[in-house]
Amino acid sequence: MGTKRVTAADIARSLGISRATVGYVLNNTPGQTISQPTRERVLGEAARQGYRPNLAAQALARGRSRFILLAVPDWPLTSFSMTSGLNAASQVIDQAGYCPIVYTFHPDERTRRAWEALDPAVILCLGLFQPAELATMREWGIGPIVPSPQHQRLTAEVPSVGDTTRVQVQHLYDLGHRRLAVASPTNPRVAALGANRARAACHSAAELGLEPPDIRAVNHLDDSATAAVRQWRDAGITGVVCFNDDIAATVVGAALDAKLAVPESFSIIGHDNSPMAALFRPAITSVDLDIAGLAAYLAHLALHAADGRTLPGAPPEIVATLHPRGTTGPR
Repeated sequence: MGTKRVTAADIARSLGISRATVGYVLNNTPGQTISQPTRERVLGEAARQGYRPNLAAQALARGRSRFILLAVPDWPLTSFSMTSGLNAASQVIDQAGYCPIVYTFHPDERTRRAWEALDPAVILCLGLFQPAELATMREWGIGPIVPSPQHQRLTAEVPSVGDTTRVQVQHLYDLGHRRLAVASPTNPRVAALGANRARAACHSAAELGLEPPDIRAVNHLDDSATAAVRQWRDAGITGVVCFNDDIAATVVGAALDAKLAVPESFSIIGHDNSPMAALFRPAITSVDLDIAGLAAYLAHLALHAADGRTLPGAPPEIVATLHPRGTTGPR
């Protein structure tokens, strides 16, 4: 059996004062002349009885909720970049007195019902949403949505998905590698992102006068990495651009199992600069963006949209950063 929720009326009855007075104190209502002793009595009795505010009722009275929905694409939330972004945004939102809720975006009726039930103050999109998806959210009357068209300056200054891939390709090229491969994911949830990065690798290679990289999907759960490494070895490929650090570790392991030295036989570069990249042996060369800084900035934009608080200053400088380690070396 559940216990009955303690209400402001219960506290008022216990103290023998009006319900309105208790409500003013608990809601910290401005413009009320309530003595400090009375405030202390109300707050003390509320703590004694275990009072918890009814957030739904407060939201109804204010005309808006205290929820900010962090809408993310259907990507694995175990990815380091996604986790760091969510943590940074959630911390900013929580410190501002709002409740961050992470929800995976599915463009179907199930998502619509969930968003309608939550009635969030703001939708904060952390990910790559298509214009049609954003248009659908607006048609549903959900909003405000951040980033919005008003944030064009921000989105123009944030690197595209190709910038980190360009750094990967350039690093291998600078080391003397002229035959490259791309190790893509097999997980269908990140297939679109993997395809975007593979196309970016092909474009970057063409700009450097290289042949198109050989693109193969690899998975640590089967022998796809082993087969790919053998085919790359036979084709004279010496540099491998990987979708993320997990795939880079898979390719490194397959190369070592095939008695191929890394980086002497293959130079392998990951993506995300996860903690695992530095801990792995040999340590994995990787690239990343300041996703946490960007997510925190977007969270401040969401708070401005929620209640008009001061806009943040200029966005952080988001540049693709190379972290050279032991899996890449000169050809």
